[in-house]
Parts: sequence; C-alpha cells; structure tokens
Amino acid sequence: MATQAERSITRRSSGRPPWLARAPLPLQLLKGLLITGIVAVMAFPFISVILTSFAAPGASRGLVPDAFSLDAYRSILTGGVVSRALVVSIGVTAVGTTLSVIVTVLLAFGLTRTREMPGGRVILFGILATMLFSAGIIPSYLLVRELGLLDSYWSLILPTLVSAFNLVVVRNFFMELPQDLLDAARIDGASEWRVLWAIVVPLSRAVIAVIALFYAVGYWNGFFNALLYIQDSSKWPIQLVLNTYVLQGSPLSQIQNPDLTPPLQSIQMAVVVLATVPVLLVYPFVQRYFTKGVLTGAIKG
Repeated sequence: MATQAERSITRRSSGRPPWLARAPLPLQLLKGLLITGIVAVMAFPFISVILTSFAAPGASRGLVPDAFSLDAYRSILTGGVVSRALVVSIGVTAVGTTLSVIVTVLLAFGLTRTREMPGGRVILFGILATMLFSAGIIPSYLLVRELGLLDSYWSLILPTLVSAFNLVVVRNFFMELPQDLLDAARIDGASEWRVLWAIVVPLSRAVIAVIALFYAVGYWNGFFNALLYIQDSSKWPIQLVLNTYVLQGSPLSQIQNPDLTPPLQSIQMAVVVLATVPVLLVYPFVQRYFTKGVLTGAIKG
C-alpha cells in the first residue's frame, strides 16, 4: 500500500491525483475495444429495427433488406391511430413537462428555507416518504375516478406531476448556490419571486435541463397510467398503441392506408422507431448539462 509520501510524489510528478493519471496504452486499447463491443451489442438491435422499418414489399427479411421503401411510414402517418397517438404523446409530454418543472422548481425553492417556513420540515419529510411508500394501484385509481379524471388527459399528468427524486436534486442544487448573493438581492428589496426568477433560475439551468429531460422521458414513455385510466382508444398515447398493435399482434388495418401494402413487420418496426426516436433526438441537446446537474444536485457538501 502506497504511503502518503509516495502518493504526494506521484501527484507532483504527473500534476494530477493518482486516480486521474493516464492509464498505460495497452489498458487504454483494451478499454476502447470493450466499449466498442458494448456499443455494438447495444446498437445492433436498434439498427436492425430501423432497417426493417424501411423494408419494401417482397424484400428479404435478413439484417439488411434488399429493397427499401417509405411505405410503412406513409401508411401509419396518414391520419390513422398512430399519427393521432403521436399527437397525444407530444401534447401530454409538452404540457406535463412544463407543469412538472414549474411546480418542482417552486416547491424546491420553498423547501430550501424549511426553518423559516411553518411546517416546512413536515412537508419535506412527507415528500421524501413517497420515495419509500406508495398508496398502491387501487387507491390511486379510486382517487383519479373520484376526481373525474378517467378518460382525461389530465390523468396522464397529475398523478406524476412531481417526482420526489427530482425535487431532492433541485433542492440540493438550490442550497449549493451562494447564499450571500441571494441575501444581497433581498437586502436591496427584491421579493422572493424576483430572487427566484432573476437569480436562482438563471444559475440553475443545468439542473433544470436535467429534470426536464427526466420528466419528458417519463411522460413520453408513460404506459401504465394510460392503460389504467384511459378507456377511449382515440386518446391513447403512442406507448399504449405500440403495445396493442405491435407486442400483442393486434390487426393493423386501422392504421394503414388501404392503397399501401407494406409488410406487417415493417409497419411494426416503424411504430417502434417513431416511439423511440424523439427521446434520442432531444437527449444530445441536454447531455452537456446532465453530469453537472445531477452531481451538483445529488451530492451535498
């Protein structure tokens, strides 16, 4: 085991701590090969799905079809169930993410001053308790029914409006902000609303982007709430349509254009692509905030 003196010498010679020292070249090559293999294994199924979705009628069903066509996408996007479900999912995701971020930011900012807010600690402990205990499916369903939210888009938003985990991350991030800056604004006469929107929010773009991504992915992938609360098929989000028409193998005639006859498997894979690609397109824009927002918000001190 290296002594303190040896660690100090290593750190002075390399200019960085031992755990950040550059690995030997063979080890770097081994890591590169390992990571490349993992990426290939993970990307292979998705590439296969994409290629199959573009297969033309009569094309071979191998990894790479011998003929390509857009008929599957034309069929499901010409006013059928899938196109309507995409609109529903986009609307629920946009409205739900916006409301969730606003409520989470407001609640987290208020809970940063639990000592000054009456009942603040009780509220905080009550929120944290939801990370360990839940009411269960039947009480949740009865509550949604009594509120008159069955077959309503709000049943896909309100039950998951605030995530306790996201709230804790944002609250800890707010508590790491320089309090002297906030106190100076208050001394100058700024109200709590002005302190929040003019100082706290601009300094917290990283963590807000991260929780917005978390909420958006949650709403977009929401399946169980739709299965539980939405009986009208015209209000189904894309994930429920994906389950019904692809995984359960139900007839797809309702989502096809009668003038187009793409292979059934191509239509199924096209629905999978449409349900997956939006998240992949959004993630790169918030990826640069991801590490900073999560680490700063989740680690105290």
